[in-house]
Amino acid sequence: MSEFLKLENQLCHRFYTLSNAFTRAYRPLLKALDITYPQYVTLMALWETDDITIAELLERTAIDGGAMSLILKKLEDKRFLKVTKDETDKRVKRVKLTKVGKEKKQLAEDVPAQMLCKLNGMSTEESRTLKMLLDKLGGCFANADL
Repeated sequence: MSEFLKLENQLCHRFYTLSNAFTRAYRPLLKALDITYPQYVTLMALWETDDITIAELLERTAIDGGAMSLILKKLEDKRFLKVTKDETDKRVKRVKLTKVGKEKKQLAEDVPAQMLCKLNGMSTEESRTLKMLLDKLGGCFANADL
């Protein structure tokens, strides 16, 4: 068998299993907020910059447009945010946090620290290096026709 086809040699499989592990690790932390991880990512982007267009939100989060539509609908149903038409261009939709959505930010403040505790075997320097390498790897796919 070719070494290239061995599962143990696949970088993509490591990302797949790690992605699943992160999702499982976040699940209990986000349960108190009554949100999923993709909803958390969306809210983090809005907590950083509120009242933005859906296009801006897609760019900030790198979430697929179809998935984002579902995320926004669920968060709107939970009254975390409101999606409205832009006042100057009715074709553009804007996303704005509600009072409930803004209040959830306080509840979420501890989530990053709790996740960091789960990475207790990794030094701060290793964490920075990993982030840099992941950003570099992401750049390899940024312009790829996937």
